[in-house]
Amino acid sequence: MLELAPGPWLAALLGGLVLEALWGEPRRWHPLVGFGRLAQMLERRSNSGRQPLLRGTLAWVLLLGGCLGVYGLLEQALPASYAWLLDAWAFWFALGAHSLHSHVVAILRPLRAGDLPLARQQLARIVSRDCSALDRAGISKATLESTLENGSDAIFATLFWFALLGGYGALLHRLANTLDAMWGYRSPQFLYFGRCAARADDVLNWLPARLTALSYTLLGQSRLAWHCWQQQGPLWDSPNAGPVMAAGAGALSVELGGDACYHGQREARPRLGAGASPGSHDVLRGLRLVQRSVLLWLVVLVGLGSARWLL
Repeated sequence: MLELAPGPWLAALLGGLVLEALWGEPRRWHPLVGFGRLAQMLERRSNSGRQPLLRGTLAWVLLLGGCLGVYGLLEQALPASYAWLLDAWAFWFALGAHSLHSHVVAILRPLRAGDLPLARQQLARIVSRDCSALDRAGISKATLESTLENGSDAIFATLFWFALLGGYGALLHRLANTLDAMWGYRSPQFLYFGRCAARADDVLNWLPARLTALSYTLLGQSRLAWHCWQQQGPLWDSPNAGPVMAAGAGALSVELGGDACYHGQREARPRLGAGASPGSHDVLRGLRLVQRSVLLWLVVLVGLGSARWLL
């Protein structure tokens, strides 16, 4: 929004939303699949030998710089009056609202039908924790945590960076978030190599995460959400997931967090929110909270874009 003229920016925003509503994420020929394979190939070739931190940083810069450079060349090749179409495509490519809704519904349907094995299988597609032993309450809690957190990572951060830098911002965030998901682990393989990817994702999501927490606070149980955000959010190991999930749990008056199993090891996690353990109906409430928050910021952005255009 700061980098684009108001008219083309608004057209790109609305165009991307239309594509997202009509098609969601492409099931075939998704650009992220090719990007992921390229990232895997580069990691295999460069994540060996000395100075893994430097190697990982250079790999991150090379991948993102190369992709943004190609995007810039494509934008320059288009006539100026059609450049907004590329930004609309980038916004559609980066926005994960439709995907998040589809994944959550795919978990809720078998969960409500009592098919826990299928619910665990669907949950394992969007979380990194071990799901094999989760009961109904555990599945509901993990799904709600992922819903609230991805409301920030997959939706609000994309809106934020698109508002600031147009298609470049949306593309930067989505690719950086993907590399964090692939490399940002604390395992021996990625402890140093993936540190740049993890830290860059933290930086890019820092302000969007707090805007997300603010949105959850305004649209839910505000006093409890604010208290949980301020008191519990800083206790979480992730500087961005903590405020988001704490505010979301408080807004919904449920308790999240607690111990969870990752890669065969049980990890002690702080408790977030206050109230009863969530059920499947609370997962749906959480999804609706995310949707209302998205609508709030879309109204704000469209209003600001329209005002700039008219003035």
